[in-house]
Amino acid sequence: MQDLVQSGGWMMLPILIGSVVALAIVVERFWTLRPSKLAPPETLAQVRVWLQKGQLNAQRLATLREQSPLGRILATGLANARHGREIMKESIQEEAAGVVHDLEKYLSTLGSIAAIAPLLGLLGTVIGMIDVFAAIMIHGTGDAAQLAGGISQALLTTAAGLVVAIPAIFFHRFFLRRVEEITVSMEQSAVHLVDLVHGDREATPATGAAS
Repeated sequence: MQDLVQSGGWMMLPILIGSVVALAIVVERFWTLRPSKLAPPETLAQVRVWLQKGQLNAQRLATLREQSPLGRILATGLANARHGREIMKESIQEEAAGVVHDLEKYLSTLGSIAAIAPLLGLLGTVIGMIDVFAAIMIHGTGDAAQLAGGISQALLTTAAGLVVAIPAIFFHRFFLRRVEEITVSMEQSAVHLVDLVHGDREATPATGAAS
């Protein structure tokens, strides 16, 4: 690692720091953005049973809120259900905005690294090429091997910047897509809950519908 930094010059240092930060964000987001953790499929079914049996109370709402981000959204809606459909929907939207903000945490930093890393690499190459041409002006072009080595070292930072940027761009878009999918799933559950509470959807399948 030390030889790599020395070969590429001091511009390799911020590129390496960016790579470490990007890797940490990718690992953390993989762990955090798990659909089974954020929006467990059994959450809405559990709420439906509580509504059906009339077992919804403050303690169950507190439990629901602590279970998952989806539970937070549904609990907020249920807590405001008595104020009417529109107030319930507004409270759900406000809570969902906070949840989505948490889901997108660190993604802007990952996107910034993806954008800046190749620019840092290019800057390092430009600085290296300036040094190469300065050496040519002083010593001439007699030693072709030394000249080629200097150009190779100058191009090293560009390669390093691209190596950091390409996976960072991929994972940035990957996580944005995952956040979008989780958000849609939460929205569908919230709409279903509003319909259940305000009578537009039955809490249990209608009996005798097929007879």
